[in-house]
Amino acid sequence: MIRLSGIEKHYAGQHVLGPIDLEIPEGGVTALIGPNGAGKSTMLTIIGRLLEPDSGWVEIGGLDVMAAKPRELARVVSILKQENTFVARLTVRQLVTFGRFPHSAGRVTETDRRAIHAAIAFLDLAGLEDRFIDQLSGGQRQRAFVAMVLAQDTDYLLLDEPLTGLDMRHAVGMMSQVRAAADALGKTIVLVVHDVNFAAAYADRIIALADGRIVASGAPEEIITPDVLERVFETPVQVLEHEGHRVAVYYRPVQEAAR
Repeated sequence: MIRLSGIEKHYAGQHVLGPIDLEIPEGGVTALIGPNGAGKSTMLTIIGRLLEPDSGWVEIGGLDVMAAKPRELARVVSILKQENTFVARLTVRQLVTFGRFPHSAGRVTETDRRAIHAAIAFLDLAGLEDRFIDQLSGGQRQRAFVAMVLAQDTDYLLLDEPLTGLDMRHAVGMMSQVRAAADALGKTIVLVVHDVNFAAAYADRIIALADGRIVASGAPEEIITPDVLERVFETPVQVLEHEGHRVAVYYRPVQEAAR
């Protein structure tokens, strides 16, 4: 379980998050949705201790995130940041190998090699593993970074906008792989996603944020409703049923949008 209590964050005197009190149960996929500036990425990076809150505490799997030693924390939770840049010129395999550092400390064992191979295969990167990161498309690069996170082999994965740079086909593939990681590998996955329809189709629970606070939290059928989505995004939304999933329709014809 992930537990947050009294979490708050301000930047230059401006309130950006909190107070947040939240419990995310173990297992499955939890999606964070909300408009730009809602605090989704801030909350995720605080959970992963890449950002320190102004107040409050976070616990992951019983581990005090703020007090844990870096290597101890890295064996419990891994995080994909919104922006990933490496100065060094690395191949896909070398990048994914970095995910094993909390276990290998730079001395790669046969166990590490198996984990690296499994992560590369899981993200369908076997044909690209010797290619340099700067030779990949944006979508391929994103999959390589997710493979690095998966190779870390933690029970908890935090993914900040893993669909960035992916076209429709690869976005569906990525969400299918996220779902499979939760179901087949028993991971607890929390991700930030902008498309509410991906959240509706692939997540077990959805947390909706606006103005740095949680507006609603629950199963997709509780969150993907016109009432909740219009409160969160401040725009008209129609919700349809399609093959057992709710689909939000939020575009408006040009003539109507111009009124």
